[in-house]
Amino acid sequence: MIYAGDTVSLPDVFKALSDPVRRDILLLLKQRRKMSAGEIVAEFELSNATISYHLSILKKADLVFETRYQKYIYYEINTSVFEDAMMWLMQFRGSNDEDE
Repeated sequence: MIYAGDTVSLPDVFKALSDPVRRDILLLLKQRRKMSAGEIVAEFELSNATISYHLSILKKADLVFETRYQKYIYYEINTSVFEDAMMWLMQFRGSNDEDE
């Protein structure tokens, strides 16, 4: 379970996932593994600044990793945060024992 002292901030994760553009960015990174900021911008009809803002929200929630290589910044998905959030959500799943 995820407790208040854990490193994953569920409010940040849910805020990041609440926006459809950020969800699309995550799906894109899932398909392509690693992309530069410019490659991500090219996939959307949004400004560089807008995509940069969305990437910063995803980074704050630890949903993406950022690596720098020369003058480029590359992003990739951080699956461990999704696993932690899913583990937390699973505690609300009903079981057959509760129905009896």
